[in-house]
Amino acid sequence: MNIRSREIELPSYAKLVCVLLSLVIIIYGLHELQGLLIPLVFAILFSVLLFPLVQRLENWGVPRILAIVMCLLLALGALTALFWGVSVQISSFSEVIPQFVKRGSQYIDSIQTFADEQLNIDRKRQVAEIKKYLNQALAEGGTILTTTLLATTSILTNLFLVLLFAFFFLLYRDFFRSFFYKVFDDTRRSKIDDVMSGIYEVVKDYLAGLVLVILIIGTLMTVGLLILGVDYAVFFGFFGACLVLIPYFGISMGSLLPAAYTLVTQDNPLKALGVIGVFLFVQTLEGNFITPYIVGSKVSINPLAAIVVLILWENVWGLPGLILALPMTAIIKVIFDSVEALKPYGFVIGEAEKPRPPIKNLQELADQLPKRAKKVGKVEEKN
Repeated sequence: MNIRSREIELPSYAKLVCVLLSLVIIIYGLHELQGLLIPLVFAILFSVLLFPLVQRLENWGVPRILAIVMCLLLALGALTALFWGVSVQISSFSEVIPQFVKRGSQYIDSIQTFADEQLNIDRKRQVAEIKKYLNQALAEGGTILTTTLLATTSILTNLFLVLLFAFFFLLYRDFFRSFFYKVFDDTRRSKIDDVMSGIYEVVKDYLAGLVLVILIIGTLMTVGLLILGVDYAVFFGFFGACLVLIPYFGISMGSLLPAAYTLVTQDNPLKALGVIGVFLFVQTLEGNFITPYIVGSKVSINPLAAIVVLILWENVWGLPGLILALPMTAIIKVIFDSVEALKPYGFVIGEAEKPRPPIKNLQELADQLPKRAKKVGKVEEKN
């Protein structure tokens, strides 16, 4: 007598409960293991960025290990030069600290005068409140300093882990491919290769497009700040451009520092408003023209899904989650689109299709049939 295993059919509500419990467990695990997973994800993205150069060196006859080490040293040198340039710019701010103190005192005096004359809050009470909050800030200063030092140490540790993980990802890339073949042994290898190629292409195009977007946005904001006569225009422009890594509101956040600097160092307060206007104008260009046309449809996620995943990943991983939200969601979408049972979920986070205009007569239907048949043929060939 042959005993065959049968799939257990669960009621709809039981399936829903299982799915929700699985999501809760996955999200909890992602949050608890963020110390390991965040460097791993950054290393994967970093490996994709370095892979074309590593492959080029290998094609020229350079051994794989040497090619990887050369690329990592080159990337580390570029990062060191970038951090050195930023530190030089920040250290040069020490020259304007007396101006900050002087102008800040003037603004505080103006605020005190306004509060005394218009709000009937006498200066003695204001001074008492300022002392109270100043003492509280000083009391918390040690905690803030300790937190900053720990954060700096964590960044350096994570940077080392990212470089180490990236080295092994590039070194053992064929080994990992064989691993996926063994895990999904009931799936055609060509299908697995297509999924991995799709993930590689979407990550590569996203990263390359992001670098180009940062260069364009940084140049535009630098030009705008130079026109306004703001000091350190290059630093402020590209600092704000790098915040495009935080979608939708990163550039707006980047306007706060140069606006505050301009408000303190310039005699005309309208220049600070002009700085904010430049950043908001560039953000409008970035969101509506620059990013859509450069990155294109490679990261085809609709705005609603993008906002949801940004909030989700920020709650799970904090600031790194905001930076990684879109590329990770794009990878998930590639996987969803490749699995028949998950295609509806890939569809719902993708770009919404524009509604087709209604067909008014038979002649218009006859004109559209060849185009639709051609489109269907391409989809079937792709699948």
